[in-house]
Amino acid sequence: MKFTYCPHCGTKLILKEIGDEGPTPWCTACEKPLFPTFYTCTINLVVNEYREIALIRQGYVSTENYVCVAGYMKPGERAEDSAHREIKEELGLDVISLSYIDSYPMAEKGLLMLGFAAQVKKAEFSLSCEVDSARWFTYEEALPRMREGSVAQRLLMDVFSRLQTV
Repeated sequence: MKFTYCPHCGTKLILKEIGDEGPTPWCTACEKPLFPTFYTCTINLVVNEYREIALIRQGYVSTENYVCVAGYMKPGERAEDSAHREIKEELGLDVISLSYIDSYPMAEKGLLMLGFAAQVKKAEFSLSCEVDSARWFTYEEALPRMREGSVAQRLLMDVFSRLQTV
């Protein structure tokens, strides 16, 4: 989010040179910079003991493609806790182990997605009202069911390339 007015006092911002940051939105009343902000999310590739991947379909995201379990971090919440919470909320599964994979910035949506691989025990899903359906897929089945070039697809490829080297 880019600010035009100070969210603290309402003063229209000016651009001011700040060190090596270059022209930066500045509030003359509060005498402080207001850097653009973004929302932080976790995106989680849920993998069971058979190396199957749990993918979900959410109509408000796509009616054609499957996606990974993802969600916004709450203020004060650790990324790892967010990943555990989202997987429990959306699939009803408990995470056994969690590994950070990479960060995936999405400037066009103002997001920073922190990617995790979550190991779970294969079980029946208990879906939240946000999830239309969920299925277990093999890597080969999952890849073409995701939007080409999506963060979810990149996370899937990143996780499985690491598994091949183990």
